[in-house]
Amino acid sequence: MSEHAHAPEDLLAAAPEEYVRPATAGQAVALLPQNLLIALLKLYRRIVSPLYGDVCRYFPTCSAYALEAVTVHGAARGLGLSVRRLLRCHPWAAGGIDRVPPGGREFPDLASLPKIMLLNHPTPADRRQYRPAADPGPAAQGEPSP
Repeated sequence: MSEHAHAPEDLLAAAPEEYVRPATAGQAVALLPQNLLIALLKLYRRIVSPLYGDVCRYFPTCSAYALEAVTVHGAARGLGLSVRRLLRCHPWAAGGIDRVPPGGREFPDLASLPKIMLLNHPTPADRRQYRPAADPGPAAQGEPSP
């Protein structure tokens, strides 16, 4: 499936949620903090965030950054990255684009990227960092770098 085959609206509508699906009961217990944080962040983004309007100095917004950080890096590291971002967000901050650092969870293809990833990474080059690298064969050599 090509990245260019779908319109952005179609990709967003078909994108999975941010929650991590456990395969076993042990994984469910281990993933509970991460999924709980994701649920709380989604609730905040649905109820509280619209009340503030468009006031964020950064892209993505702090709540979108936190949701992506917890989705990709898990509860502990994601929470740490989110707190660090909140401390940088103040009236004297220059703002701008501030991406979640790569690492942690990888997604096998474009269809498996959660909704927050599509919203925070609007172009295929932005999304490439969260998918496994292709084999360095001849086909990958002609691909433009991000």
